[in-house]
Amino acid sequence: MSSALSIRQLTKTYGNGFQALKGIDLEVAEGDFFALLGPNGAGKSTTIGIISTLVNKSGGTVEVFGHDLDRDPSGLKRCLGVVPQEFNFSQFEKVFDIVVTQAGYYGIPLKVAKERAEQYLNQLGLWDKHDVAARMLSGGMKRRLMIARALVHQPRLLILDEPTAGVDIELRRSMWSFLTELNQQGITIILTTHYLEEAEQLCRHIGIIDHGSIVENTSMKALLKTLHVETFLLDLKDALLVPPQLLGYPATLVDPHTLEVQVEKSLGITELFRQLAVQKVEVLSLRNKSNRLEELFVSLVEKNLAKVAK
Repeated sequence: MSSALSIRQLTKTYGNGFQALKGIDLEVAEGDFFALLGPNGAGKSTTIGIISTLVNKSGGTVEVFGHDLDRDPSGLKRCLGVVPQEFNFSQFEKVFDIVVTQAGYYGIPLKVAKERAEQYLNQLGLWDKHDVAARMLSGGMKRRLMIARALVHQPRLLILDEPTAGVDIELRRSMWSFLTELNQQGITIILTTHYLEEAEQLCRHIGIIDHGSIVENTSMKALLKTLHVETFLLDLKDALLVPPQLLGYPATLVDPHTLEVQVEKSLGITELFRQLAVQKVEVLSLRNKSNRLEELFVSLVEKNLAKVAK
């Protein structure tokens, strides 16, 4: 399968000597839905800035669908759509005009631009606001407007930097469906997000960047398989004063009706419930204490922090 994005030994050192990227390698296959995750200041925004030609690299190579950043920046930009984290359109311009104007930068004829603007604004639930000044939109609507603007030239690679930040749960779910549909149509998507359940739900592959280095680059499925211990919260029917003694399952009471239990993958959950049943502890419901990807993410970042500190 051909690459949508190929990064080799990418470095960035700012004028003050800070090394934001330390020779990263990253490959995103055509048609993939890829999560690029990392804590604040890890290098995500710098990487996206370089790919989108807004930040000058210090070294290395970047290619988007074979278009080299140095030799063919125009060809690279034609393949690329970027939804930045910050709103960067005129707040006083009308919604429809913002999308149509963006199309003009790519030489798209006005008639086609208007048709596409209507298409994407409809798909993103913004058509009833098409004649309204952007400053009148809610934060979530502005976020969707930026997605419509990024899609109007029909890029093959779409980079989304925190696309659902400030968006309510219902709208976030509808955006998940829209992005999944785009990906199914063949658009390669790179997503950065602090909502790790979002990355787990949508993405097939994942790269984690920390302190300017890639600390993990694998499939989502393979990464989740490395999680050996999960923490569950059990809602109990009857109140307990002390936690039950469970062989192989460390347990603590969060409150009289909530039991927190650590479960090793090798032991499974069946034996846990057998022991609870023997002690006549009735469980009403069970849930993960935290998102599985979140647990792995925190673990990887902490390990890398310890390595950097040495």
